[in-house]
Amino acid sequence: MQNTPAETDLLAKLTAPLRDKALVIFRVMLSTIFLVAGTNHLTSPNGVATRLESAPLGFLATSIASAELLVIASGVALLLGGLALAAGFKTRWAALLLILLLIPITITVQVGSLASMGPLAKNIGLGGGLIYFLAFGNSPASTSDLRLN
Repeated sequence: MQNTPAETDLLAKLTAPLRDKALVIFRVMLSTIFLVAGTNHLTSPNGVATRLESAPLGFLATSIASAELLVIASGVALLLGGLALAAGFKTRWAALLLILLLIPITITVQVGSLASMGPLAKNIGLGGGLIYFLAFGNSPASTSDLRLN
């Protein structure tokens, strides 16, 4: 069912003030999951390492390095990428870093178990949001736009 022209005009008028802020809100909201996950990796590394080791495909990651080392390294990367994304600093690079981190985490921890279908779908959605910022870069209120004189 399509909106009538009057409904479209009304909706456009009501949401006009949000347009300039929407990308900033999107960028900051998207970054929160990475900030929370990174903090969790660094404050509870043993618990996260245990989850990795017990995941159906966790052996793919732990064949490269110990679970503890991977958890600490990914925690630092999640925090740095999340902070950069939230601040709009080097947005494309932050999005690329987070995508490159999200792919192996998703494969090793969330693929292979019916219990992880929700988190798997969440990571797919997060990937979509990151692809947007990888493709389009900065949004308004981005620290990359600041110039120091």
